[in-house]
Amino acid sequence: MKKILFPTDFSDVSKNAFIYALKLADAVDAEIITLHVYALDSPAFLDVSIYLQEIYEYEELSEFENYKDEIPILRNIAQANDLGHIPIRNVLIQGNLVTEMLKISDDENIDFIVLGTKGATHLRQIFLGTTLTKIMDESKVTVLGVPENCQFAPINKILFTTKYHFNDIEALQKTKNLAKILNSHIDCLNIKPPHKVHNDDYVTDFKNIFKDSGVDFNSVLSDDVEGSILNFIQQNNINMLAIHIIHKGFFEKLFQVSLSKKLAVNINIPILSVK
Repeated sequence: MKKILFPTDFSDVSKNAFIYALKLADAVDAEIITLHVYALDSPAFLDVSIYLQEIYEYEELSEFENYKDEIPILRNIAQANDLGHIPIRNVLIQGNLVTEMLKISDDENIDFIVLGTKGATHLRQIFLGTTLTKIMDESKVTVLGVPENCQFAPINKILFTTKYHFNDIEALQKTKNLAKILNSHIDCLNIKPPHKVHNDDYVTDFKNIFKDSGVDFNSVLSDDVEGSILNFIQQNNINMLAIHIIHKGFFEKLFQVSLSKKLAVNINIPILSVK
């Protein structure tokens, strides 16, 4: 049985993403490990050192009581979506969220991480929040980020962005394997600057490798990368955007520099980061 790690802060954004975690678990025959990580705040003044242990114990008890109240709500979400049969384990731990996610991912041999996240409220913020970009860059496994305005829909069409580099082939193969399980179609999209000579030899290689695989290959001439992606998503009823994470820091830099401007505001489908 595969394993899905689902970090949660029990917010509405997180509960919305839980439906995607449940549906994915049902499709790939996986159990879900929910993870709630909390931090203990140190007092800002120094004259309470004798009370520190009591303060920490009180904060830990408060977190535990809140945790006990919230866990049944996740189980109710599963029951309401006819997915009560999905095995669910729950973990409560004190520490740093990203650090603990990566540690549990290694210790438990996690296959997927599903994470709900808020979009940027202004353009200087990192797209989809710091936690998601960090975990997509740092994690060794496939990560599914679910924006707050994303309402669950069956994953019938997946968009895989590519420059037709050879190092995209393995990532596309992983995406195709998931698409087969989900009974989804894949569109590959390559966006080229219009005032440049392009060598499309690699496109032929991709088509030969993935022939008879239900993968379509599309190229668009445009200087507006994010706008072209959004247009393709809207015109072709895409349900998921898949991006190959090439190296550490790739996702954060990609969205800080370029795609954050439009996608942070307009994206309303889940994003799959594929290593």
